[in-house]
Amino acid sequence: MKDRLEQAIGRPVPRETLERLSRYVELLSEESSRQNLISAATLNAVWDRHILDCAQLVRFVPNPRAAWIDIGSGAGLPGIVIACVLQGPLTLVEPRGLRASFLQSTVRELGLNAEVVQAKAERVTGSFDVITGRAVASLSKFLSMCDHLSTTKTQWVLPKGRSAQSELEEAQRSWQGVFHVEQSVTDLDAQIVVGSGVRAKKR
Repeated sequence: MKDRLEQAIGRPVPRETLERLSRYVELLSEESSRQNLISAATLNAVWDRHILDCAQLVRFVPNPRAAWIDIGSGAGLPGIVIACVLQGPLTLVEPRGLRASFLQSTVRELGLNAEVVQAKAERVTGSFDVITGRAVASLSKFLSMCDHLSTTKTQWVLPKGRSAQSELEEAQRSWQGVFHVEQSVTDLDAQIVVGSGVRAKKR
């Protein structure tokens, strides 16, 4: 698994990182028996479907100390995984109380450089180097929800399914910036939209 993880993220993986991720998988499995964090059908393939799938996002951000924000973090995907892999500060935004509580306990147990904000994205303040979110909303809606958290230098790294290209085309009617679509290394039917210099078009 170490080799596959290093291939997915494009950098070496220390033993401590693998241990943290392994413990996170245990916590995720335990908590999934109490609340619906991830589909039961994916529990047996959690490393491929969730850990590697989320970890690959860091390869699009060269700076390992960049400040990330994960919108609608839910079970901590991709936020907890990214916080295990990188050193920079990470903010996990999750409006639902039970899930936010799980995230807070996980951050404490794993000793992560992360904080949990229980709120909707629209109510969060601050600015971040990288904005991500998995299965939250269409690309256009997501940009609208989170635009106030970005600067002209912010990178957007957004995992999508096979609809990535069509969502990007729709978003570009209202948003401008430098966008490209990358192939997921874990799922041939999934892609990742990467954007920079993103701003609303003037009407």
